[in-house]
Amino acid sequence: MSFLRGLGGHEAARVLVGDGVRLRAPAPHDHADWARLREESRGFLQPWEPMWARDELTRAAYRRRLRRYAREIRDDRTYPFFIFRACDNALIGGVTLSNLRRGVAQTCVLGYWMGAPHAGRGYMSAAVRTVVAFAFGDLALHRIEAACLPHNAPSRRLLEKAGFQVEGFARRYLRIAGDWQDHVLFARLSSDPDPFMDGREVEARLSPVWRGQGAGSSGQPDGQKEIL
Repeated sequence: MSFLRGLGGHEAARVLVGDGVRLRAPAPHDHADWARLREESRGFLQPWEPMWARDELTRAAYRRRLRRYAREIRDDRTYPFFIFRACDNALIGGVTLSNLRRGVAQTCVLGYWMGAPHAGRGYMSAAVRTVVAFAFGDLALHRIEAACLPHNAPSRRLLEKAGFQVEGFARRYLRIAGDWQDHVLFARLSSDPDPFMDGREVEARLSPVWRGQGAGSSGQPDGQKEIL
């Protein structure tokens, strides 16, 4: 598996192309655009993320992030992507496959965030469809997991549209916005039907667990989950 072996190498320049979006690994020259988008989206994102560090948006913190990504990519544990709008190459969000487990599991965790000015326009749905295809294709994974905060309905809807199904409810699962919060657990298998097969969107099936818990949203650490 040669993809993204190092953030500084030629593999990191590989681009995944989706419907109106392009995905590629974060690069050093992205810092200014990333920091600007995150800052203007601070109030929009912080309720759905782990607490931001005091130096969250600094260049030094961004460099540390890239070094961590490089280690985890090399170890086949994380595949981070920034999302760019295809029409003008503007940075609009991010999506990450993290916590890869090989062996008998062949699974990973999906997380995502979208800048406030670009939310609700279908970009994240296109990005998730693209990265799911990469996970089941290039990475040969069997399963993708995601966890949703119970009150983030847009994020829940995003996962449903992408073919994820509810599998359970985890009490105080992740520390989001400074508090340990409950999450609804979603997953999609490589053998599950493609909800966009032949261009037709198919409604995801809601499990009894989901109906018993109400609305939901995805929540993952380190900005890996945020909001549609």
